[in-house]
Amino acid sequence: MQDVRKALDLPPCCQVGFVYPKLEPAIELYRPLFGDFRIVDYGLTEGATFRGKLAPYRLKLAIAYTGPLEIELIEWVSGDTPHREFLERGGSGMHHLSFHVPDLDAVVARAKPLGFEPIWYHAMSDEIKYTYLERKTDPVLIELTQRPWSGGNVQAEV
Repeated sequence: MQDVRKALDLPPCCQVGFVYPKLEPAIELYRPLFGDFRIVDYGLTEGATFRGKLAPYRLKLAIAYTGPLEIELIEWVSGDTPHREFLERGGSGMHHLSFHVPDLDAVVARAKPLGFEPIWYHAMSDEIKYTYLERKTDPVLIELTQRPWSGGNVQAEV
């Protein structure tokens, strides 16, 4: 089996994302393990594409840390997103692993021959963008984020 992390030249995982139908019960479930969560609601986000179509969306997030690893709890509110698909398939729980990369487009190009397809993408600028990669043989998605201020200590960015 191929070492995907090595083939994609990925740094250590910086985030584990979980999706739940409602944020509050998930926070109560994980608070004893990770401590207090910071709740974030950016409202409607425009400019993202999902499976090739423009797809505005809204998510509610709860963020906590265990060491440098970010724990992200997500409640889907509206729009076409991987989170909605996950919930519609009856999913609840671990959804994605996230990696900060210096050149998102280069990693996506290396990922395609390994069976990964970008399904969700948003570029806020040339320097700030994210994508979710899907591989048919794996229920967990890979999130890639490119941000100029990502320097290893993710917790310091909050």
